[in-house]
Amino acid sequence: MGPWDAADTEAPSTKIEEMKVAPETMRAWAVDEPGPIDSGPLRRIERAVPVPTEGQLRVLVHVCGVCRTDLHLAEGDLTPRRHLVIPGHEVLGVVDALGEGCVRFAIGDRVGVPWLARTCATCQFCVVGRENLCSDPRFTGWDLDGGYAPYAVVDEGYAYRIPATFSDEEAAPLLCAGIIGYRALRRSQLPRGGRLGIYGFGGSAHITAQIALAEGARVHVMTRAPEARELALQLGASSAGDSYEHPPEPLDSAILFALIGDLVLPALAALDRGGTLAASGIRLTDIPPLNYEQHLFQERTLCSVTANTRGDGEEFLELAGRVPMRISTTAYDFDHADQALADLAHDRVNGVAILVNSGSQP
Repeated sequence: MGPWDAADTEAPSTKIEEMKVAPETMRAWAVDEPGPIDSGPLRRIERAVPVPTEGQLRVLVHVCGVCRTDLHLAEGDLTPRRHLVIPGHEVLGVVDALGEGCVRFAIGDRVGVPWLARTCATCQFCVVGRENLCSDPRFTGWDLDGGYAPYAVVDEGYAYRIPATFSDEEAAPLLCAGIIGYRALRRSQLPRGGRLGIYGFGGSAHITAQIALAEGARVHVMTRAPEARELALQLGASSAGDSYEHPPEPLDSAILFALIGDLVLPALAALDRGGTLAASGIRLTDIPPLNYEQHLFQERTLCSVTANTRGDGEEFLELAGRVPMRISTTAYDFDHADQALADLAHDRVNGVAILVNSGSQP
């Protein structure tokens, strides 16, 4: 069985016998003029409902997670690839139209639309299974319109089946926060039963921590938000301190989820000999000068995380379906996407913000 041919794990309740006929146009959120979130870089637009082409699915969007990458896009830290692109790459809904040649999914199937939208399949990285490093990739909500809209399209080879154990709101964060956190965990080279440090404790970190705990790790969380420290302890972390505090024991591995380059130094200093720090973000503020003896000697390693492969996604979702997980979410009506991004920017969201498109629910 190939990585894209997993058994159907769809919840029976998501099957619908009759699909609504899609309207000709839809109202969506798009990035107009990137800038500080309080300046209103998102605006509502009227857009034709997308029509799936060969090999594509059209998804009736139920919910869409609000990722910090969406914030980077809106504020211009991540330059939009085109004007008025629709953000959103943690998209969860049901298939309501099929392009020619689609065979993996049927009308009514529950699917997830992730960040990785397309790869070239021919570059030196794709041909050896490292498609996360593709030389010519496309990404949902950056190159291609995403889920801040009632409908979205996706190449069927890049869509995911979703474990039945998760509701729509719980499942949406798995599609980016979960998958990227999982890749960061594997990049950190955490040994089984090892000691993991987590710096920053938002949407991705709180999912990753639960995977690590389920695999027998001791987890120490360093984050500035008191509510996040409380959540970390509730989920089973051994300790939770401020961002720059030293953990109570040396770490085998660490993951930097915060976007603050200054934290690279204390995180490296907290590693035991041979430890690895994985930086998970798509961007990071400048890293201060390192002291070789204090931060890198004794074979400490600093590495980055770049996107994910579809194999990463399939592995993570299969694992997540078996591990009892608590996904902390805050729901926002679709009409309040701008408020959700503002709350994320100002650290007013504990867990993951979720846009709920109530008009799409069967």
